[in-house]
Amino acid sequence: MNLIYIILIIIFICGFLGMIYISHFNNLQYTKTKIEKAEGIIDEVLRKRYDIVLRTSDIVKKNLKEKKDYFKEYLSLPDEKIGNFEMDRKLKEAMNIILNLRNDYPVLQKNNNIKEIVSEIKETDEKLSAAIAYYNRYTNHLNELVRKFPSNIVASFHNFSVQPFFDGKDMNDEDLLDFKL
Repeated sequence: MNLIYIILIIIFICGFLGMIYISHFNNLQYTKTKIEKAEGIIDEVLRKRYDIVLRTSDIVKKNLKEKKDYFKEYLSLPDEKIGNFEMDRKLKEAMNIILNLRNDYPVLQKNNNIKEIVSEIKETDEKLSAAIAYYNRYTNHLNELVRKFPSNIVASFHNFSVQPFFDGKDMNDEDLLDFKL
């Protein structure tokens, strides 16, 4: 009779530990899925911003008398091997050029296509800011899970590791100068 009770206790303990394991694994997967969702939104917005640069380049070439190519360095961005953070930084520069050109040239201020582009820039700014905040929030949550007991054990079994935030700063390295404006 004692053997049956011991076996039942062992089964109960194993079942309980299994449920804890599954719960932590599902929490890790859920968080990783949220991060991937945010990455998808960020990719989509960055593609839209790149399309804005292409359209603006054509409009500026057609409407301005000078033959300066303001967007030459930005048109080759897809060919460069850079991450989303660096792509975002470069496209922000291009968005600032667009806004400055619009303010500097009256012919561009009156152009309906430029007005539409400025509206799209504001829309993408809002969407990108929200997606980055979403990404960083869930990245922070995943990093907490990877570091805390007992989810750190489950994370190590399934090769989950600490993820960098969208700004690319690695909080775990010795490089104190990797902060960028």
